[in-house]
Amino acid sequence: MQPVERIAQLREMLNKYNHEYYVLNSPTVSDREFDYLMAELDTLERENPELDDPLSPTHRVGSDLTKGFVQVRHIYPMLSLGNTYSVDEVDEWVKRTQSALGTEPVLVGEMKFDGTSISIIYEHGRMVRAVTRGDGEKGDDVTANIKAIRSIPMVLQGSGWPETFEIRGEIVLPWKEFDRLNAEREVNGEPLFANPRNAASGTLKTQDPSEVSRRGLDAYFYYLLGEDLPADTHYDNMQAARCWGFKVSDAMTRLRSIDEVDAFINHWDKARKELPVATDGLVFKVDSLRSQLNLGFTAKSPRWAVAYKFAAERALTALRFVSFEVGRMGIITPVANLEPVLLSGTVVKRASLHNDDIMRALDIHEHDMLYVEKGGEIIPKIVDVDTQARQTGADRVKFVGHCPACGTPLQRVEGEAAWVCPNHSGCPPQIVGRIEHFVGRRMMNIDGIGAETARVLYDEGIISDIADIYSLDISRIETLDRFGRKSAERIIKGVEDSKAVPFGRVVYALSIPYVGETTAKKVASACGDIDTLMSMDAERLCAIEDVGPRIAESIVEYFSDERNRRIVERLREAGLQMAVEADSTSDGDALAGKVIVISGTFNSHSRDEYKQIIERNGGKNSGSISGKTDFVLAGDNMGPAKLEKARKLGIPVIDEETFLGMIAKD
Repeated sequence: MQPVERIAQLREMLNKYNHEYYVLNSPTVSDREFDYLMAELDTLERENPELDDPLSPTHRVGSDLTKGFVQVRHIYPMLSLGNTYSVDEVDEWVKRTQSALGTEPVLVGEMKFDGTSISIIYEHGRMVRAVTRGDGEKGDDVTANIKAIRSIPMVLQGSGWPETFEIRGEIVLPWKEFDRLNAEREVNGEPLFANPRNAASGTLKTQDPSEVSRRGLDAYFYYLLGEDLPADTHYDNMQAARCWGFKVSDAMTRLRSIDEVDAFINHWDKARKELPVATDGLVFKVDSLRSQLNLGFTAKSPRWAVAYKFAAERALTALRFVSFEVGRMGIITPVANLEPVLLSGTVVKRASLHNDDIMRALDIHEHDMLYVEKGGEIIPKIVDVDTQARQTGADRVKFVGHCPACGTPLQRVEGEAAWVCPNHSGCPPQIVGRIEHFVGRRMMNIDGIGAETARVLYDEGIISDIADIYSLDISRIETLDRFGRKSAERIIKGVEDSKAVPFGRVVYALSIPYVGETTAKKVASACGDIDTLMSMDAERLCAIEDVGPRIAESIVEYFSDERNRRIVERLREAGLQMAVEADSTSDGDALAGKVIVISGTFNSHSRDEYKQIIERNGGKNSGSISGKTDFVLAGDNMGPAKLEKARKLGIPVIDEETFLGMIAKD
């Protein structure tokens, strides 16, 4: 692959992973994998400076900006730290720092808490403003929510603080609060938080301070900034902050040699498991503020500090048995059921083996001793087998040939590792799974029906498919165990309210294989109504943005099944939205038929807002420049590669002011 292609691929991947981590709070890769990809991109860009782009992931800090909050510019940029993954790498950083300063510096070792970063401004001993890290230059003003966290002082104690200063810390959710919240969410049929960091980040972005208070967030502080700080060293400043009422970790320690640094790492690699909050590493900082100033910064991080990431925690435990579970699409997933083992603060009893190919690669036998890891302290996975501990004569665990739920012979999906039960209309776990999906928040959002309720309603013979939901009766529901009049009324109200859900979400709720949330909305928008969608062939479907042959064939196959069409008709009769509502927000047709590429940063509107403006004026957004592009809307820091391509193709490049003039109404 040529450098230009690999750079483009890496940028796309890293931007996607950044969005998943900071915005969606759903990381799909480990920190280590992310850092390796970032390092590869950084190397390629330095080797090929002509391909550099000011908007490359290497030039920015990941963003957690959220609509609904006022954005505030940081007084001092909140940069990320460089990461290390071994004691040797930390030692090398210490030696480089020593060489740069010409002396052996005193360092400070600290815990790296796994939460969400916060910056708080105090004036005259009183809290003024709290801002998330955001994109490093600006963040969300979450002052009201921060005031709801009881461990953070709104008015300082003692004396001796500067008139104005900034303190930075990490908002965390203690393990016991995390377990309590997930227990509540499970009872309510809500999705569980993946880990305390996700829960802390999501809580801080709620619009209800009372909910923030209820969830039990905590905070640890780790850095002080300002003009008249009480001391010339980082450690002494943080001890002063402790006296003012801030929670500062007792783990913070001065270290005077590489040996002490190594001992600090070795100690906390084990001792961190006893802490009441999640951690994902350690941080080392040069103690002297003058030395910090002399060392300075790179474009992304300070040279006077480095993070050390703990290796994914691993444990050895016995396999009890492998179960085979059926998903709503019929995919069979093998799951290792384990002797309970403590990993990263939680007890692990189960870990997915994903598919037949992975099972074969691991070569798991009955009652094997398995190594379990929690990558990024999120999802447990089986990474290896202790073959030395294998019992003599133990049989290899084989993938099932028939559905464990309905007995139907399984089919292998062509080109994939998945085995599927084809009995979609008669396999109980698939039916219940589709019901659970249908009622979910991002689908029909039917209050009162969670996973457990869906199972009860199916087992009792009250519903046998998603259309039956709209025939539910209060008197029948309230006769069920643990249900009463109020529970039944809540469900019926949720069912009635769901009839107003937009068509795009209805399409997503149908559980068409391979049609995710975003694709469903695009398909619904392009088709306009359910009849058009049901009548389209694969070729026409492939003309829709983001719809490839596999998705198109899946849609055609779904609607070619008469049972699915009957369900759709019953949903239509029940009053669900089966067409896209007329766009009452249309601003006109000033951009009708125009294909527009957006690049750069803007002053009057965000990029997402400009995309909406383009669509409301009849235009179409495109992510790349081609001969079909009518013009490029360019803001500050437009990528040089896009600019050069536009020039070569003779495509007009217009600025923000010109664009707004184009769509202005007389």
